[in-house]
Amino acid sequence: MTGESDAVNGTVNNWILRNKLYNVVILILLKKSEKVMLSIEQFKRKGTPTRPTVMDVIHFLDSHLGHTPKKTYLYYNIGFWVFICLVSFTTLTLWYGQFHLGYIAHLITQSALGLMLCLTLQKVVFDVWNYTHLKRALVILLFILLIAFVWTVARMLAFVYMTAEDNIWWNFGGWYFGGIFIFSCWCAILHLLVYYHLLQAEHKVLVEAQAKSQQEEIKRVQAQKLARDAQLKMLRYQLNPHFLSNTLNAINSLIELEENQSAQKMVINLSRFLRYSIDKDPDIEVTLKEEVESLCLYMEIEEVRFEDRLLFNLDMPHETQNCLVPSMILQPIVENSMKHVISKSPHGGSVEVMIEKALDKLVIKISDSGHDYSNQPIKIDGNHNRGIGLKNIQQRLQAMYPDNHKFDYLVSDEGGLTILIQIPFRTQRDDS
Repeated sequence: MTGESDAVNGTVNNWILRNKLYNVVILILLKKSEKVMLSIEQFKRKGTPTRPTVMDVIHFLDSHLGHTPKKTYLYYNIGFWVFICLVSFTTLTLWYGQFHLGYIAHLITQSALGLMLCLTLQKVVFDVWNYTHLKRALVILLFILLIAFVWTVARMLAFVYMTAEDNIWWNFGGWYFGGIFIFSCWCAILHLLVYYHLLQAEHKVLVEAQAKSQQEEIKRVQAQKLARDAQLKMLRYQLNPHFLSNTLNAINSLIELEENQSAQKMVINLSRFLRYSIDKDPDIEVTLKEEVESLCLYMEIEEVRFEDRLLFNLDMPHETQNCLVPSMILQPIVENSMKHVISKSPHGGSVEVMIEKALDKLVIKISDSGHDYSNQPIKIDGNHNRGIGLKNIQQRLQAMYPDNHKFDYLVSDEGGLTILIQIPFRTQRDDS
């Protein structure tokens, strides 16, 4: 007897210590999950990155593509005027047989001058990029006409100076038209390059936003899991202290009455029941057979307390024994009946557990004989009478089987309470 008592005391002390540690860890997890969820809500309020105002288009491109766009524009300007120089050489110099050094020098000079003017025009394009399309087009057209005019006058003067031909001013319109055409083509190609770089940058922003959103989603799921696990543990361990207190009081009463054999049997059953309760996490599933065996341990303890005042009946078909159910789901409901029915009735009462398989569902029906419920209405959402224990069970089922379970209750005319639970019928073989 002494060895069993020491074992129970050690088990109870370990259980109480573990219960306190669980509460501390659960509070920490809940605080952590609240912080993560708060950061997620702040991220949602900020929204995903969007394209900045076009006023800082160069800064936008630099921040996402580095210095690549600037180098591209420089290479484009050089390449464009090298191409103009080669085209002029093949279509004009070679065609007219103008192989004098002055003509070749003039081609190089006008290309270099055009390059410098294009760099100026490029700055104008970026400065007016935030304008409306019509306004930007008018401003750029005005500068094209102005720069083309400057370039035409300058290259005609250079041509007269380098080739000694001065009879060319009559064709000023043709030279000016060529300048307008060249700078217009240059401007159109520049716009294509800018839009291409903007497309690249915005694609990169979108990819980064999606990656960040996925990371936040992972954090959100992890936070929800932490909160769910913590909630299940709190709901589970909220019920056990009441049962433990009642049982220890009953053992103490038996010892005072010197009913040693009954006290010893109760101690042994309590030890085995607490071991099962400690080993089984509230957020996992066990077979129905294991859960019923745990319930039977509990009922053996209660039978010692109430003796003939308690009538217990259990019906579990063999086909349902391997079905998976939440651990410690039956005992709290039966304990609820023990507390509010059997213990308060001078003649005791009965508790019945009926289990059956209905298609792809497991149906559990737990009934008691009742105790004057006409004056004590049952409220699942309440914090008095029988509401706390039943509300905890309902929340555990909702956490483990969201939108795929049924929890209902019915009060008979005689005052008896019937709890109906319906969950998916799954076995370990189905999960594997």
